[in-house]
Amino acid sequence: MTTNIELREMSDEQLDATAKEAAQTLFRLRFQSQSERLNTPSEIRKNRRLIARIKTIQRERELAAK
Repeated sequence: MTTNIELREMSDEQLDATAKEAAQTLFRLRFQSQSERLNTPSEIRKNRRLIARIKTIQRERELAAK
């Protein structure tokens, strides 16, 4: 699990790649939760929060650039 400090140290391209990967993982987890039982249901929440953290950092950088 990546921390806020690790996310802030990433470049914009790395953040985009991490966000895409987390979104794909979230999609697979949601699909799996509907079709069968998940071993760790908390993974859905962790991925949603990771995506939110990444979007927050991206927005902060966008506002700082203006």
